[in-house]
Amino acid sequence: MASWELLVVGASFAAFRGLHWGLQLLPTPETARDLWMWRNIFVSLMHSLLSGAGALVGLWLYPQMVIDPIHGHPSWAVVLVAVSVGYFLADGVDMLWNQNLAQAWDLLCHHLVVVSCLSTAVLSGHFVGFAVVSLLLELNSICLHLRKLLLLSHKASSLAFRVSSWATLTTLALFRLLPLGWMSLWLFRQRYRVSLALVILGGTGLVTVGSMSISLGIRILIRDVLQSRPPPFISVHKETKTYDGETVTRNNSTLSLKT
Repeated sequence: MASWELLVVGASFAAFRGLHWGLQLLPTPETARDLWMWRNIFVSLMHSLLSGAGALVGLWLYPQMVIDPIHGHPSWAVVLVAVSVGYFLADGVDMLWNQNLAQAWDLLCHHLVVVSCLSTAVLSGHFVGFAVVSLLLELNSICLHLRKLLLLSHKASSLAFRVSSWATLTTLALFRLLPLGWMSLWLFRQRYRVSLALVILGGTGLVTVGSMSISLGIRILIRDVLQSRPPPFISVHKETKTYDGETVTRNNSTLSLKT
């Protein structure tokens, strides 16, 4: 990895850790039930806004990244992917600092896979277009994070929460399942041009995120749409809490799901 790419990853790591620290100095919603989780998801929302919008605009301005996902990319695309690597490293540190391994092992494993995939693109200078396409998933994560912030703020009965639920389901189909399907089909067709190690790494990431995305969509459809009335708030011990009938734990998202 070139020195400037390492600098971008380090700067991104410091920026997202600094943002989380800075949020501790600012007032949080009085209705927020878990302040650390609220701040953590807010930071994740900032990353999703940056990377998701960057990927969408970037692919529109430079469609060559879709035509040739291996070699066709401008230098700024590497910066965008490197910023996401820094975010996932910062988020992993945040979880290790505030949760034990038993609580965060699943998302830590998810982040490990994501960092491995994205950093491979940054390290090699290849498959950057493929990595940028994967960042389209963050457009759905924007809605996911907004929905979770409303849930943590005990706003599950509000109009804003219902709108965020429908937006989450819509963007899940458009910006999560559709890109994942395209990436899976591309990887299958190009399996003879790509090394076996990269096929295994990419395939593992796609299967993991794809299965999580389908499960996520089903859960949100059942909880937010098919259930006419949420049950009342029930408080339980330690890190697992229930807000308006939905158990909230710090779990999965880019490929990042925090549901």
